[in-house]
Amino acid sequence: MKRTSILAALVLATSAFAANAQEPGSHFVNAWDENGDGKVTLAEATERRGDVFATFDENEDGYLSAEEYSMFDEARANDQKNHKDGKGKGMQKGRHKGMQMAYNDVDKDGRVSLEEFTTQTAGWFAMMDRNGDGVVTTADFGR
Repeated sequence: MKRTSILAALVLATSAFAANAQEPGSHFVNAWDENGDGKVTLAEATERRGDVFATFDENEDGYLSAEEYSMFDEARANDQKNHKDGKGKGMQKGRHKGMQMAYNDVDKDGRVSLEEFTTQTAGWFAMMDRNGDGVVTTADFGR
């Protein structure tokens, strides 16, 4: 129930923007920009990743097991199918590496802790911040 409620809230929060998601990266920026200024900061990304973690930590033990991570992977894949336009280069790098279990399981114990997941935000964020200005905008996703 918890996962469904939070996931539904995230989907509803981004649905209003989905119709306008023509610009590369717009889906990401609209979903992760908490204050609506068109820029995703590291602080916003870290907080949002914490929310994502909580959504998929079904048993609330502070870890994403391989099974929980599989549900997370499936949800991300479905989200990307629904938003094929508006990805761009930054999203590909971030989505394919920075959200994978192998990237986030720092101690390689087969599960990802909340600390591992949020600590890895800085590296994931840097992959998307192509111009290195400390924020991620749609400009970071274009050609």
